[in-house]
Amino acid sequence: MELVIGVDAGGTSTRCLVADTDGTPLGTGAAAGLNQHSSGGDPVAQLAHAVAGALDGHDPADVVAGALGVAGAGAAGVDVVRAHAADAWRRVGIAGEPQVVTDLLTAFAAGSPAATGTVLVAGTGAGAAAIVDRHVARQADGAGWLLGDVGSAVWLAREALVAVVAALDGRGPTTALTEPLLGRLLGRPAPYDVQDVIARAYAVPPAALGTLAPVVTDLAAADPVAGEIVARGVAGLLASLDAVRADGPVVLAGALLTHDGPVRDGVVAGLAERVLGAPSSAQHPAAGAAWLALVSRGVTDERVHTTLCAH
Repeated sequence: MELVIGVDAGGTSTRCLVADTDGTPLGTGAAAGLNQHSSGGDPVAQLAHAVAGALDGHDPADVVAGALGVAGAGAAGVDVVRAHAADAWRRVGIAGEPQVVTDLLTAFAAGSPAATGTVLVAGTGAGAAAIVDRHVARQADGAGWLLGDVGSAVWLAREALVAVVAALDGRGPTTALTEPLLGRLLGRPAPYDVQDVIARAYAVPPAALGTLAPVVTDLAAADPVAGEIVARGVAGLLASLDAVRADGPVVLAGALLTHDGPVRDGVVAGLAERVLGAPSSAQHPAAGAAWLALVSRGVTDERVHTTLCAH
């Protein structure tokens, strides 16, 4: 049996899928995130753990192709990611090396078998890309927690913390975000001290701040500060989309855009205003990576994509 491996490695988590060449999923594995800029931990060990878990019960020698979509694997970081991936492959006992691409490409592949279109991602990070002939032709944002990722979970949490600190020290309006956000961040109820907030926020890996984003989205309709943050995030995501829009399908990816909530609602409304038609959702980016691995072996049957990505 010939096998392919698809890996989706975000800032928060890594998912691996093993499938046969008919697109039938055979095993899955998971580990912590692999973004070299924000996740922390040993990326080689974490990737090897996810791949070994997916291969449980299968012979690594049967793997004929693999694709790895990684947050932080754009041109600025791809060489490091390739080295990590090669090391992980050897550690698991797989011959060769996987194809390493940005997670924007694997997200698009999870939502559509097409070779050309547009993908918009809002998960731990955020960005958009024009996909042409299964390559990223143009990218907007995806610049990471320090320089961009507008509309992402980390961005929403960071903007909320900025607002809460301003409320605590008197520079900004009071907000209903304060109690639930700082309760989750500090693990205790009020009273809260600004210095404690600063110490804790800087002590955790940036990607971990994304776990606070649901506080912001849950309060968006009731709290003006939260609502304004979400509105700015949606505007930023649509600006990224507008900067790269290509012919073909639009794929939405990342938890904020594939699950119901104010961010998805705002983006879908923006797509309707642009008359772009109904988007598809990338529910399983690791399956999209496996699809790219199959395409590298000459498999382009859309029925295989349906089997693989609808599991």
